[in-house]
This record gives sequence, C-alpha cells and structure tokens, in this order.
Amino acid sequence: MRIGIDRDVCIGAGQCALTAPDVFTQDDDGYSVLLPGREDGGGSPLVREAARACPVGAVTVGETAS
Repeated sequence: MRIGIDRDVCIGAGQCALTAPDVFTQDDDGYSVLLPGREDGGGSPLVREAARACPVGAVTVGETAS
C-alpha cells in the first residue's frame, strides 16, 4: 500500500490522526505526517478510512506495484 499526503491541500483537521493514530500524526505546524516506518500503512485496516475521513482529500491510498 502506498500512502500520500498532499501538504499543499492539508488543512490540519487531524481526522487521519484520529482515525488511524498508529499510522498518522501531526507535525509542529498541525499538518498530517506519517509516523516513521509507517509509509506503507503498517498493515493498519484503518488507513483507507482515514483517507475517507480527510475533509479536503489530502490523504490518498493506493496499491504498490508488485
């Protein structure tokens, strides 16, 4: 799984961090970032829900090519 956060779109609502706190957090400015080592989602079933919860669509989830 590939997770993207468009920092130009992110408004810092924090819905991703609330939905999947084992994958997302917020930086010192309040914008979403992936936790270290979680660039692939870490197998969390909540990653797709976190992307849907983003009010501005800044979080994207895609499959990686095998």
